[in-house]
Amino acid sequence: MTARPTIYQVARRSGVSTATVSRVMHDGDGFSDTTRVRVLAAAADLGWVPSGPARGLASRRAGIVGLLFPDLGTSGGAEEESPLFVDQVIRGAERAATAAGDAVLIAATRGASGRTLAYSVAGKVDGLVVMAQSLTERDIQAISRSVPIVVLANRSARGKLDSIGADNRGGMKEVVRHLVQVHAYRDLVFVGGPARSPDSVERFAGFREALLDAGLPDRKAPDAEGGFTESGGASATRALLTDRPVPQAVVCGNDEMAIGALSVLRAAKLRVPGDVAVTGFDDIALARHLRPALTTVHQPMRDLGERAVRMLLDRVNQPAAPLSKAVLPTQLIVRRSCGCRRPLPNRVREAA
Repeated sequence: MTARPTIYQVARRSGVSTATVSRVMHDGDGFSDTTRVRVLAAAADLGWVPSGPARGLASRRAGIVGLLFPDLGTSGGAEEESPLFVDQVIRGAERAATAAGDAVLIAATRGASGRTLAYSVAGKVDGLVVMAQSLTERDIQAISRSVPIVVLANRSARGKLDSIGADNRGGMKEVVRHLVQVHAYRDLVFVGGPARSPDSVERFAGFREALLDAGLPDRKAPDAEGGFTESGGASATRALLTDRPVPQAVVCGNDEMAIGALSVLRAAKLRVPGDVAVTGFDDIALARHLRPALTTVHQPMRDLGERAVRMLLDRVNQPAAPLSKAVLPTQLIVRRSCGCRRPLPNRVREAA
């Protein structure tokens, strides 16, 4: 990390005393709203965060790691990330932190208020695990000048910071290869997640590559977008049934969208898999209990959280160590919804 910015630099840039900077950052009083905005903007531009209570003691840590993820509340009708995915990541993060004797401070970010929250959290922890779309790249880089950061499922930051993710592209290629090679499907449609989601982008890239490998026409964009939610998957499937003939297979970017697709197909009196196959991604617990049980890709959601925290703690203890990057393997899980009458041996896709 480069030299850490100081409270004195923030005070000079915002034209106030260091005491005022401290009061602003600790939600005090005795200053105007204009001053507050000016101080927070200066702190953000410099990448300065206030030190936690224990950080003033050279030989001690705060004993807390932070986890930032996008707010799961709806905005424009679509959630940024699957709440079930985030829940499993949090569980893994808590497991790793507990094993190390640390606590986890969890925060959901959204818009300007989320940005302010992120800087506040950064001042209370030894380091941060930041999930994709929680913060802008600029803010991630700025905060990383003060505290260690591990980015999770964010490919754009992987060259600069410690990072971890799953083999989304390879896992989706395995699904499509199975549909094409085992079932001889040729008419496949893809229901994607949010357009800005790195996971959705990677899964669609795997879908495209598998089509090209099979000699099938390329696809420039997903056939529909379902926002990684059950309701979004349902809406996307209704639109597909309206706009085109029934496809042979609906390939969904996650399991929750696949659940929504199944409900719409059932309401339209279409049999799965007799009339149309459906697949998902993630392998949430509900996937195996659906009727038909869902063919999907298992990604190690809980392991992602656990490994991310362990990676962060390694960085806290060894600030000068080389960058650490990890891509965890995925596993094709074959069930009834693709047309297979009995489960096949599951295969693990190792990241290239």
